Amino acid sequence: MSGETSPPALAARRALEALRAGVPNRDAVAALGSLQTAVEDRFGELLETLARRDGTPTGGMLISGGFGAGKSHVLEYLAHRALEAGFVVSKVVISKETALHDPVKVFAAAIADAQLPGRRGSAIDEIATGLLTDSAEYAALYRWVHSDDAPLDSRFAASLFLYEHARGDAEFADRIVRFWAGDPLPVADLRRRLKESGSASVYRLAAIRERDLAVQRFRFVSRLITAAGYRGWVVLLDEVELIGRYSLLQRAKSYAEVARWVRGDRDDPDAPLAAVLTTVDDFEAQVLVGKNDVELISKRLRMKQTTESELLAGAAETGMRVIERDQIRLQPPDRDELDRTYTKLRQIHGAAFGWDPPDVEGLERLPSNRMRQYVRAWINEWDLRRLDPSYTPELAVNELIIDLTDDDNPTSDDNPTSDDYPTSDDGTGLGGGTGLA
Repeated sequence: MSGETSPPALAARRALEALRAGVPNRDAVAALGSLQTAVEDRFGELLETLARRDGTPTGGMLISGGFGAGKSHVLEYLAHRALEAGFVVSKVVISKETALHDPVKVFAAAIADAQLPGRRGSAIDEIATGLLTDSAEYAALYRWVHSDDAPLDSRFAASLFLYEHARGDAEFADRIVRFWAGDPLPVADLRRRLKESGSASVYRLAAIRERDLAVQRFRFVSRLITAAGYRGWVVLLDEVELIGRYSLLQRAKSYAEVARWVRGDRDDPDAPLAAVLTTVDDFEAQVLVGKNDVELISKRLRMKQTTESELLAGAAETGMRVIERDQIRLQPPDRDELDRTYTKLRQIHGAAFGWDPPDVEGLERLPSNRMRQYVRAWINEWDLRRLDPSYTPELAVNELIIDLTDDDNPTSDDNPTSDDYPTSDDGTGLGGGTGLA
């Protein structure tokens, strides 16, 4: 080939590079699709429930599979499907920095990554701009946020009221939008603005813990999304197995978050919010059994004999049961799937480099092999054969062992830091929380 790469060839090369690196992009997903029918069917039901909003808790689903089994590929496929169906999608990779037990950090990551169907740029800005105050959807949001039984702090009702009346003050309107996205907005500023509008007595603004505010932001922003014309919010939480490296108290809080995401928010079952979580398929053996979390967490928490620790123990137990019983395991590829994937990859490689790839042997087809291993073996062999048609490569596979042991310096279980208990946006209120209202 000479000159510039044609658009089809460029897309094929992007797909190949993503598959080679094991981090599939949209090009790779569009080319290969997904053959995990159990996951696809469950996700379809999840989207239907989310769009219907009839009071049935939407909750989510937990996918498990070994390293290289295709969890990231499936997540990308589900994201693509949700966007095409009109949902806002966020992907959050769980890590030490974005800890599952901390709703503040998870919300910050989710809103920063949020993607809108057919649009680019800041999702929260696009959502706020898309609000039509004379629409039925906005009226429903306004009634809900101002209702007595809405599981929200009054900051959200006050901020929505002020946003509607602050269109002439672009700077303050932007501060409200930033508050919805997780930034602080001092109570003194809200009270002053409410007083100026003659509504100071309508909204009671009290102290609230930052982690509770983060959980409520998920509730509020998901409805803000529907008021802007989208069908709901899908949050994809990848690499949940990394909670195995947290301290015991942090693991307990993380299990409580697993329960909230998969079983649904008991205090807000009608929220247009759904989640898909991924973990490794041996998490139960390595952590729940290997670290004896099933018995140790409940025992340690209940020894404290406080209402808060009792609630956390119950929520953590629910989360651990979800991991034990509710996983949807990715199925290993069968011969037909391998044949279809091989044929598609051969076509992609040919389109990427303008040649007719020969048949290659790749790896021996064994039940223990992962799809990623087959894919990389085929791509690598075609790469080498394209450079030297007479070359016969020998491919070797080494297993990667995932270490879920604790970090070297975990946060003390009995002396949690401010990372465990973030303060409120106005500097008041300390304490833990289960993440379950």
